[in-house]
Amino acid sequence: MSQRIASLDNLRGLVMVLMTLDHTRDFFSISHFDPTDLQKTSAALFITRWITHFCAAVFVFLAGTSACLWAAKRGAQAPVSGFLAKRGLLLLALVCTVEAWAWNFRADLRHIDGGVLWALGWSMIVLAGLVKLPLGWVVAIGGLTVAGHNLLDPLKSADLGWFAPWWSVLHTGDDIDLGGGWLLNPYYPLVPWIGVMALGYGFGHLLQAEQWRKPRRLALLGGGLSVAFVLLRYSNLYGDPQPWQIYPDPVFTLLSFLNCHKYPPSLSYLLMTLGPAPVFLAFAARSIPLLQVFGRTPLFYYLIHLYAIHGLAVLVALISGGPVTVVMGGGIWQKDWPADYGFALPAVYGFWLLILMMLYPVCRWFEAFKAARPQWRWLQYL
Repeated sequence: MSQRIASLDNLRGLVMVLMTLDHTRDFFSISHFDPTDLQKTSAALFITRWITHFCAAVFVFLAGTSACLWAAKRGAQAPVSGFLAKRGLLLLALVCTVEAWAWNFRADLRHIDGGVLWALGWSMIVLAGLVKLPLGWVVAIGGLTVAGHNLLDPLKSADLGWFAPWWSVLHTGDDIDLGGGWLLNPYYPLVPWIGVMALGYGFGHLLQAEQWRKPRRLALLGGGLSVAFVLLRYSNLYGDPQPWQIYPDPVFTLLSFLNCHKYPPSLSYLLMTLGPAPVFLAFAARSIPLLQVFGRTPLFYYLIHLYAIHGLAVLVALISGGPVTVVMGGGIWQKDWPADYGFALPAVYGFWLLILMMLYPVCRWFEAFKAARPQWRWLQYL
């Protein structure tokens, strides 16, 4: 394919925008608890967190799609395996350096957070090997991994002896003490995310056929996945370790239904979050300028948005007489965050919009900078 698909950039840009809302809430909200805890949360706070659940799944899925389209654009001899392996290694290096300091503004980088870039990096490295197989095998491995990994839920790291750390990385996400003050928190376990990226790679092959870019096909695909989520979740038989419950308030019954397990992402969670993606693609074929700019500079955007949010949070703490040292150390999940510091949801949304306005011209500049220097091949990895 010779041209970018505008709807994919729109969708990727939307993911960036929603992700920014979640991370803005992390640094500015006065609600110092898990927003999906139905014993403490409000409907507005829950939805603010829930809508951002779509980010990780769609981001990883589209990474696989983009890899496939990148290879298709360059022809049969495209070095897709090498590209994926190099980009994966770059992401892992960023996890331990640029991203780590963005979250915590600390010189000690011995606490490694295995988040979305961690999952993306390792998934790309694995996909670099998978793409050497026939496409059907790639899709089958992805599908079986996504659909079947919840069968592994009864296996706990603590019961596996020497294999416990590896199982934490692959499936459970438990903290791993590496000794000497080094700690790995692989809260994005790899098994399901590798499957999501493999399925995204297969979806990229579908998009190369014009009939699969038609709104009706995309809407049917996304609608089918969403219906599958509703049926599976309603059954309470499989697909999520957190069964939904009936509450006296019907609104909270609905929230319980939607409250699927993210760490690791359950089958229900992935159906819930990936289903709407093809539907969005069906109705977002025209370029949306803000989303296009963010969607064409995703890794650059991801890294600078963390610094922008964290830096603004420190500045606001300085101006308001807040706990500057604590804010320097990280978001609201930090144990020493004062219970009475932070802002209500309307202010959080205001900070979110401010961050987006700050980042738009920067990303626009970077997009132009990158386009003007095609000879700088290393820029393709950003």
